[in-house]
Amino acid sequence: MLKINLNVKYAFLALAMVGFVSCSDDEVQVTPTPVETPLRTKIDYATLTPTTPYAATFVDADKKSTVDFSNGNNRYKMFQALNTYINSAITANKEIDAAVLKEMFNNTGNRFADSTKLNTSGVQLRDKVASSWPEANATAAQARFDTLFTNIAAASKSLTEVAAKGKAGKLGTRLVDAKGIELIQIIQKSLIGALQYDYIANVLLTKGLEADNKKVVSGKLYTQLEQNWDEAYGLLTLSPIYLAGSTDDKRATTEFALGSYVWEYNKEAYAKIYPAFLKGRAAIVNGDKAELKVQADYIKTQFEKAIAKAANGYMGKSVEAGKSEADRAHALGEGLGFVYSLRFATVNGADAKFSDGLLNELVGSANGYWDLTPAKTTSVTDKITAKFKL
Repeated sequence: MLKINLNVKYAFLALAMVGFVSCSDDEVQVTPTPVETPLRTKIDYATLTPTTPYAATFVDADKKSTVDFSNGNNRYKMFQALNTYINSAITANKEIDAAVLKEMFNNTGNRFADSTKLNTSGVQLRDKVASSWPEANATAAQARFDTLFTNIAAASKSLTEVAAKGKAGKLGTRLVDAKGIELIQIIQKSLIGALQYDYIANVLLTKGLEADNKKVVSGKLYTQLEQNWDEAYGLLTLSPIYLAGSTDDKRATTEFALGSYVWEYNKEAYAKIYPAFLKGRAAIVNGDKAELKVQADYIKTQFEKAIAKAANGYMGKSVEAGKSEADRAHALGEGLGFVYSLRFATVNGADAKFSDGLLNELVGSANGYWDLTPAKTTSVTDKITAKFKL
């Protein structure tokens, strides 16, 4: 009897355990992984060539272009317009108004030609200057340009004077301040680094690569990642195909600022910049983050090389024998602007300390240009060469 009861007991226990396991199995819910529908049709990298049209290549399911260069192009045009106004001190032989420059910098006061529609574009230059930096540092960099605008306006009051040590005026056709510095060049070349390079390289092609790429921006045809990449291209050039048809001896497209100096000072790589932008954009379409980073890193590296080589090139010209005083001062102004821009060259580990050290070595003395020597420029170019492995 005891044996029978034990058997029954174990039978009930076994059934209970089966029931328990069955209940547990019923409660486990396996959610199938949804299959994502790709946002875009993938692009075969092998189909891309140096003449593949950018805007027509990247389209949505309805064959509408997802490319919008407007933000980048508008800032590019603002930079051009500001530079044209500063140069009017020479081209039109007239004084510069610092207030006008500041309003152009901030896009206030309707200072741009109506036909450009820049005044109502909703973008400005100021907020993108040194925008990769912490806010306090960026604000200080932006304020530096306000000071430069004030200084160029003051120097332009001496357009009828002949420049000399301690006296602003003209050296040949060049307007310089009391230290012999051509501020027009300082402003332009400094903005190449602080505006164009920093915003393109350190923001859009670095932090900007983390942007969403799974859905289109409300009311637009592009994702935020697509827009970041396109804005970078739009701030580099207005050309549909950057440097199309150019050779080492001839630049076949109209380029300005960074886009121009990449061709002039990076002969080894300028023809590869457009294909890199094209392939990077295709990588965004394909969801290929690894390839996207490869192309972004290449673009940044080659831009930095161009800026560093431009700094060295102009430093050499600033003490070149046989050149006029005006030409040497002009070369120095360009070189100093590029040296300032090196502080944004993060790929090669440059920073403000490195850049300021070079500037102080070159023109930190009381008389600036007038105290410049070949020994100073050689010391600086050697340091740039080492830093950027030129």
